[in-house]
Amino acid sequence: MAHSAFFCPLTHEGLLAVRGVDAAKFLQGQVTCNLNYLTAHESSLGARCTPKGRMLSSFRIVAEEDGFLLAMAHELLETQLAELKKYAAFSKSRLDDESAAWARFGLYGADALLDELELTPGAEAGQVARAGRTLAIRLDARRIELWTPIAEGEALRARLDASLPQAPLNDWLLGQVRAGVGQVFGATREMFVPQMINLQAVGGVSFKKGCYTGQEIVARMQYLGKLKRRLHRLAGTGDMQVPPAAATPLFSPVHATSVGEVVLAASAETGVELLAVLQEDAAADGRIHLGSPEGPALQRLELPYTLDADREIQR
Repeated sequence: MAHSAFFCPLTHEGLLAVRGVDAAKFLQGQVTCNLNYLTAHESSLGARCTPKGRMLSSFRIVAEEDGFLLAMAHELLETQLAELKKYAAFSKSRLDDESAAWARFGLYGADALLDELELTPGAEAGQVARAGRTLAIRLDARRIELWTPIAEGEALRARLDASLPQAPLNDWLLGQVRAGVGQVFGATREMFVPQMINLQAVGGVSFKKGCYTGQEIVARMQYLGKLKRRLHRLAGTGDMQVPPAAATPLFSPVHATSVGEVVLAASAETGVELLAVLQEDAAADGRIHLGSPEGPALQRLELPYTLDADREIQR
C-alpha cells in the first residue's frame, strides 16, 4: 500500500437512490441506522436486514437533495432495489439505481487538496462537506470519499490526476481493513447479523430509533450478550500475496468445522491483511488457518477501536 497521498476511483460500489417526500419515513423502517441523525453535514453507515437480523446489504448513506444515496457493493444493488420497490409501492418515494449518474473517488492523505477545493469535512468520521452537489465524506483521519455528479466527474478527475498519484483499488480496501470496517458483498449476503461485523461500534446501528426489519433480533444480540462470533483483523505473511475472496472459510483445531469467514481482504506490504468473522473461542486460541485446517496460518492484529456496549446503545 502506498503510504503517501493518493486517489482511487471507487469502482466496486454502486449508488441506490431513495427520493421523495416519504423517503426518510420509508427508509427508517428498513435500515439499522437512524435517519434522524442525518443532516447535510452528517452521513452514516448502516445495513438492511432480514426479519431474522441477517444483513442483506451494508452501505454508507448520505442525504442528497430530496432523498438519500446509499453506496453499497455493486452486486447487491439490483436485488436490493427490486426488494425495496415492493415495500415502497404505497409510499410517496421513488427508488433508482443512480450508479451511472455519479463519479466517486477515494482520497488518502489529501487534506491539502481538499482545502484547495474548499471541500474539507469536519474531523469526525461520517462528516460531510459540500460544494454544490459535490460531497466530501470523511471516513477517518486519512480517508475521504468524493462524490460528484457525472457531468462534473471529468473535471474533478483531471484535478485529482494533476495533484495525486492514482492507486489501485486494493490500496483503498487495505485502508478499510485497517480501519476495521466490515462490509457485505454478494458472497456474504445473509451470513451475518450487524454485530458480527462490529457495525454497531462504527455508528451503523441505532438502538433508540424504534422498529425496522430485523430490529428485535439485533437488539436482543446487543442487550443479552449472546453473540459468539465477531469481527477480527488478521494478517497472513510469507507466500500469501493474493487476497482471499469474501466468504472464504477459516479453520482452527478448536473445532472440527469452519470457525469463520473472510469479510474483506487486501494485499499488504508483506502479505495480506483481512477482516473475518470468527468464533470467539477460536480467536482466543489464536491458531487460525485460511481455507482449510492445513491452510496458511493467520495472525491476529488489533482493531483501531474498542467494543463498548454501554456507549453503543446510546446511539
